[in-house]
Amino acid sequence: MRAIAVLFLLAGLSMLAPAPVQAAGETPSNLTEPDRTAIRDVIEQQMQAFRADDGPAAFSFASPGIQTQFGDAENFLNMVRRGYPPVYRARSRAFGPLVEIDGRTVQKVELVGPDGQRELALYFMEHEPDGSWRIGGCMLTDSASVGA
Repeated sequence: MRAIAVLFLLAGLSMLAPAPVQAAGETPSNLTEPDRTAIRDVIEQQMQAFRADDGPAAFSFASPGIQTQFGDAENFLNMVRRGYPPVYRARSRAFGPLVEIDGRTVQKVELVGPDGQRELALYFMEHEPDGSWRIGGCMLTDSASVGA
């Protein structure tokens, strides 16, 4: 159910429309290669944690705001399990471009969910004061709008 998407996004993200190939306000990211690699690693590691049903590990890759919103790893894992099957149990994934949308760093990832349907996941990334990257939200949209 896509209504749960609002819970997974920070308040400011809930008003974003599904991203077309080139969304208004979308520009290519100018992040360094080490940052790009770190972002992909965080997403990959969280997806591995979901596959292993390791809620605490998956929760550790969420931003402080998301952690506060869900309170604990069990609530977070249950929300992803119910509302984000393509993220929770992706059959496959392909990383698309890293972009900036309205000043936010967004990693596009095309997913094939457990039902065989293709969807585009927009991962809203947050750069933490310690230099690490965390996932600040995820929105699923129709894969036909992929700019990957």
